[in-house]
Amino acid sequence: MALATGVVVVAALSIAREVLLPITLAVLLSFVLAPLVDLLRRIRLGRLPAVALSGLLALGIILSLGGLIGAQVAGFADDLPRYASTVQDKVQSLQVAGMSHLLEMLDRIARRAEPAGRAPISTGAAPAPIPVEVHQPTLTPTEMAQRIVGPVLSPLATTGIVFVVAIFILLQREDLRDRLIRLFGARDLHRTMMAMDEAGRRLSRYFLTQLALNTTFGAVIGTGLLLIGVPSPVLWGTVAALMRFVPYIGALASVVPPLALAAAVDPGWSMMGWTFALFLAGEMIMGQIVEPIIYGHSTGLSPVSVVVAAIFWGWIWGPIGLILSMPLTLCLVVLGRHFGRLEFLDVLFGDQPALTPVQSFYQGMLAGNLDEVQDTAEQLLRNRPLSSYYDEVAIKGLQLAAFDIERGVLDEDQVARMAGAVDDLLGELSDHSDDDPAQSSPTGPVALPEAWRAPSAVLCIAGRGPLDAAIAAMLAQLLRKHGLGARAEPHDVVASRATLAAIDVTGVMAVCLCHVSVNATPASLRYAVRRLRSRLPEVSVLVSLWPADLIGEDRLRAAVGADHYAVSLHKAVAACLEQAAIA
Repeated sequence: MALATGVVVVAALSIAREVLLPITLAVLLSFVLAPLVDLLRRIRLGRLPAVALSGLLALGIILSLGGLIGAQVAGFADDLPRYASTVQDKVQSLQVAGMSHLLEMLDRIARRAEPAGRAPISTGAAPAPIPVEVHQPTLTPTEMAQRIVGPVLSPLATTGIVFVVAIFILLQREDLRDRLIRLFGARDLHRTMMAMDEAGRRLSRYFLTQLALNTTFGAVIGTGLLLIGVPSPVLWGTVAALMRFVPYIGALASVVPPLALAAAVDPGWSMMGWTFALFLAGEMIMGQIVEPIIYGHSTGLSPVSVVVAAIFWGWIWGPIGLILSMPLTLCLVVLGRHFGRLEFLDVLFGDQPALTPVQSFYQGMLAGNLDEVQDTAEQLLRNRPLSSYYDEVAIKGLQLAAFDIERGVLDEDQVARMAGAVDDLLGELSDHSDDDPAQSSPTGPVALPEAWRAPSAVLCIAGRGPLDAAIAAMLAQLLRKHGLGARAEPHDVVASRATLAAIDVTGVMAVCLCHVSVNATPASLRYAVRRLRSRLPEVSVLVSLWPADLIGEDRLRAAVGADHYAVSLHKAVAACLEQAAIA
């Protein structure tokens, strides 16, 4: 159904191009003129005069620009024969310099291949060619008017429709907004208002900023071409400003005509070189310095989506679609961020990461991409302590894996590979401290009794799950960073009284049972705590990563019989430090 809907929408956009294109241009023009209308209204001007004055100003600018381009094109067309002569001279000079030797060599080879003493075969006198003249029929005044006015009438009619519709949109802006809310979002008024306000704000800011930047770029290019000596600099500066509305390919396309003209005007190659250097420097400064500062390094669209959108809208609506591709795609992204059914638009075209850090961690561990996971961890650890990364990213990623293991989605090889990747990640992150980077000075290890500094002061025992050993290793690592002695042990040590009796418990002050998740009836925890009580009756037992929704279940807590329960590694470390402080 979704595929059929998409096909119908695309077909409608293509078939109704002649109707939808002027309306779309009018809507976007209203976004551009809306800030000017609001400014005029703030200075006590009525709605109708403000809209009319804004429309006349925009129409005057567009007509002036069109007239200027027309005058420049007319002057450029008169000089085309002279430019063609210069190009022909350059081509001939290249042929003389580069091809004469090759032609002579081919001629020598042909003479050697011709048999000696063989006379050319005479075919008699060739008949004289018959001259042919082609005469165009004389055009009537009506036909001449159609040829002249026809190509101009269609753009003028489209321009008139765009301005009329834009004027009515500006006059009825609030009424149209209410009608759209009633039509699409009456059930969720707040979300619809947020979506419309964000779309209008972002589009207005984008268009005005882009217009200012492109106008500046065109003025710089036109002035530079004037100083270099390229004919019709105003024309090429205007073309450069307009073509920059087309993402990526517009700037490349705008350099071709003035570059070819510079090669045609100058007998040498210096003018062509200076023209290329001007465009290259202008585009690098504008694209790499000015635009990132103005836009805040992002327009809300991913680079791939910009290219795909330009191809799609160019295919549907032609050259105008290339110019409209960015604002139209930006509207789709805004809709995707505010409406759940259209979320796929934000995922496909937005610049936000497709996966959350938790999902990215799980995917990287499962695929064995340790470098990618470590790079993400390094970025997150710039503004958070190590325990926060473990609790908010790594633990939740392991919980996703534990859920998939329970469903039978992951096989033993994948689980073993993931456990090994987690161990490698812990080794890579061992140099990071557990201090909060936001604090002015690191806290460092607190003063602790000597007994709690022994290597086996805290025994971190993994649960029965295949990934619980990673939790025990994380907790032991964090405890050591806070000055506590800690070592991690597998679940086998508490599997029976015999295995528990076989391990060395000298100097153990506390035991932490580490689980990724706990079932509703944690029988394994209850028996593990009971065995620990029999072997270490004076030692505190803590259950780490006790589910937050079960923290208030007195029945379960009493059944397990542990001394402390922690819903995170950070709280487990705090509980151990508290026990050490009061020892």
